Amino acid sequence: MRIHSSNHPWLLLAILVVLLCFPGALSSKDEEKATSKNTKKEVTYDGTSLIINGKRELLYSGSIHYPRSTPDGKFNFSGRADLVKFIKLIEKNGMYVTLRLGPFIQAEWTHGGLPYWLREIPGIFFRTDNKPFKEHTERYVRVILDMMKEEKLFAPQGGPIILGQIENEYSAVQRAYKNNGSNYIKWASKLVHSMNLGIPWVMCKQNDAPDPMINACNGRHCGDTFPGPNREHKPSLWTENWTTQFRVYGDPPVQRSVEDIAFSVARFFSKNGSHVNYYMYHGGTNFGRTSAHYVTTRYYDDAPLDEYGLEKEPKYGHLKHLHNALNLCKKALLWGQSRTEKPGKDTEIRYYEQPGTKVCAAFLANNNTESAEIIKFRGKDYVIPPRSISILPDCKTVVYSTGEIVSHHTARNFMKSKKANKKFDFKVFTETVPQELKGDSYVPVELYGLAKDESDYGWYTTNFKIDDSDLKKKGGKPTVRVASLGHALHAWLNGEYLGNGHGSHDEKSFVFQKPIALKEGDNHLTMLGVLTGFPDSGSYLEHRFTGPRSVSISGLSSGPMDLTEKSKWGNKVGMEGEKLDIHTEKGLKKVKWEKFSGKAPGLTWYQTYFDAPESLSPAAIRMNGMGKGLIWVNGEGVGRYWMSFLSPLGQSTQIEYHIPRSFLKPKKNLLVIFEEEPNVNPELIDFVIVNRDTVCSYIGEDYTPSVRHWARKNDNVQAITDDVQLTANLKCSGTKKISAVEFASFGNPTGSCGNFTRGSCHAPVTKQVVEKYCLGKAECVIPVNKSTFQEDKKDSCPKVVKTLAVQVKCGRPKKN
Repeated sequence: MRIHSSNHPWLLLAILVVLLCFPGALSSKDEEKATSKNTKKEVTYDGTSLIINGKRELLYSGSIHYPRSTPDGKFNFSGRADLVKFIKLIEKNGMYVTLRLGPFIQAEWTHGGLPYWLREIPGIFFRTDNKPFKEHTERYVRVILDMMKEEKLFAPQGGPIILGQIENEYSAVQRAYKNNGSNYIKWASKLVHSMNLGIPWVMCKQNDAPDPMINACNGRHCGDTFPGPNREHKPSLWTENWTTQFRVYGDPPVQRSVEDIAFSVARFFSKNGSHVNYYMYHGGTNFGRTSAHYVTTRYYDDAPLDEYGLEKEPKYGHLKHLHNALNLCKKALLWGQSRTEKPGKDTEIRYYEQPGTKVCAAFLANNNTESAEIIKFRGKDYVIPPRSISILPDCKTVVYSTGEIVSHHTARNFMKSKKANKKFDFKVFTETVPQELKGDSYVPVELYGLAKDESDYGWYTTNFKIDDSDLKKKGGKPTVRVASLGHALHAWLNGEYLGNGHGSHDEKSFVFQKPIALKEGDNHLTMLGVLTGFPDSGSYLEHRFTGPRSVSISGLSSGPMDLTEKSKWGNKVGMEGEKLDIHTEKGLKKVKWEKFSGKAPGLTWYQTYFDAPESLSPAAIRMNGMGKGLIWVNGEGVGRYWMSFLSPLGQSTQIEYHIPRSFLKPKKNLLVIFEEEPNVNPELIDFVIVNRDTVCSYIGEDYTPSVRHWARKNDNVQAITDDVQLTANLKCSGTKKISAVEFASFGNPTGSCGNFTRGSCHAPVTKQVVEKYCLGKAECVIPVNKSTFQEDKKDSCPKVVKTLAVQVKCGRPKKN
């Protein structure tokens, strides 16, 4: 599947501009009107924040790479209009946009977003003071920005774009280019500012960003790692708060807790921060061959919106509550004077106060990771949970704690589809392994340059002669040794499959070594070099190399035989099936398919048909029984899979692969799989429906009630409910209702959503009480206190601080 179009050579970059959507950061109806369509908005900044139409703002945003999502068939994601339509969709939903231009974006996207053909421009060096690179960069930048201007999408024109970014984390490579690096940064800054678009511009992780460029922070804890703006008149902006860690094949599961994210954001805002962007807010899917080397097809799945676009709770809800709490502090943060106190070794108080008014907001921090601390502030004691920050928007009332989650939790379920998993009738077509290809190279050709991003596969063949005397050495068989720079490799000798090897994201180079059976006379060695994407970061990206570099045979009577430079090598790019597009209905007819007999060699194409899974929930395919390859559904590239690369836990890094509903028809969907490895079992593949219908709550009786009970009226923080009490809120998605209470305990339960266990302290009536409040409802609210769950006012474990753990199942009512 080709990604870069020769007609639109920079289109991929435009698509991957990484648009940052700013959720509702405004706090009044008048300010909300400022974001309405076609209202011209002046955007400036000072040392406190961005200023939109003369008003300072606190801004929260989330990164979404829209080519990693699908438009459910409503938009055409090809051609000139793609970017425009996406930005207008953001505007329609009342949000602002940060336009992150690149052209280098990294983003775990193949080649960092730069098209392959750029590597072949004579004399080019990427991302430095290099004439060819700057010429192509300027052409791309002007095309994109002129397009935005023509469509009136910049804020001063009435559009949603309030901020721009050029380059990305350049300081990581700048020293490699010495003075040329500094000159390049100055040139890039002058380029975008020369277009006079009326918006501020940022460079992330670029502390020497030239004026008027704003230097911004990327990382997990910018409240501690960011040295701050490089000029007093610039605001503190956080352009990437990493919500999790992207995964590569061979990785075990990784997560970043929402408590840690919330702590880092509260700390940043308490230290004069005014904007945070979550990278990613929705990761999505690396469709086709778009991922960088070794990166999984699933991207940033632990983000607040998971790969399928489902709300991952409590990450989604806890951050939403955090933004509500910060908005209650808005006036103090933007107009108050800051002060800091250090009452203890692990405790800190930061507060903002506007002299002569009641406007005040405080952040009480406990850096002790093991125990709660008591902080005395303005004559009152506050118990601050371990490693957390409590937010007091009036310097009196705690409305939010980063370490206490009162939003609900969800667990994701993969339910086997009844409709899609009928007996599959697999047909197969196997590629022919070449033994002698045309070519006159005396060394194996570099694989990136051979494949040119047209395929993941490059063939290498060579012939060599063996004398009878070479085979008479005692002490074991001869051995072939291939040293490769990555990423993976298959090998054959005289048509017999020898096996495969591969590197990893951290150590791409590897050695494939195998005992072989040689014959007297001519022998034919065939290798298939395999790519898993291009690199996406680092200096001198245009000079990275991969593929087999050294080939030798040992164990011969005459000594080692070096085939690297003593034999001519033939080459060919890609599979025959790729060239014929046999993953499509039209191309399917160009080869002869045979019925799958239960066993097939490697390099085999598998095809079958299936009906779309029932319901409107997201769908996925589980690749159980398979090895490594590519998936298509109805001609659309689902992505790379790699089941045989196991993590240290002995598990495949990714099992389920997202099939967007926009790829599917109601019936007779074409599934085509290209499998590299032999003896796989496609009959173990199945289709699943994805939901988050397992909804939970886990709340301690001493937690702070939800921030939703509070609002700011004039200069006061006031309760908007008659009874501010701690509650557990459970809510089903869509039109679903709570159909069962699967677990309920008020006491000292342990575990997590989907895996709770009752402890030694338990109120027997808990499940009965929860069923009373919740069964048959789309949403329910349960008071979290002893009186709700105690029979006859008795407490069997009075010394235990109680926790309520609840797990319910959501579903649609069955029709009569």
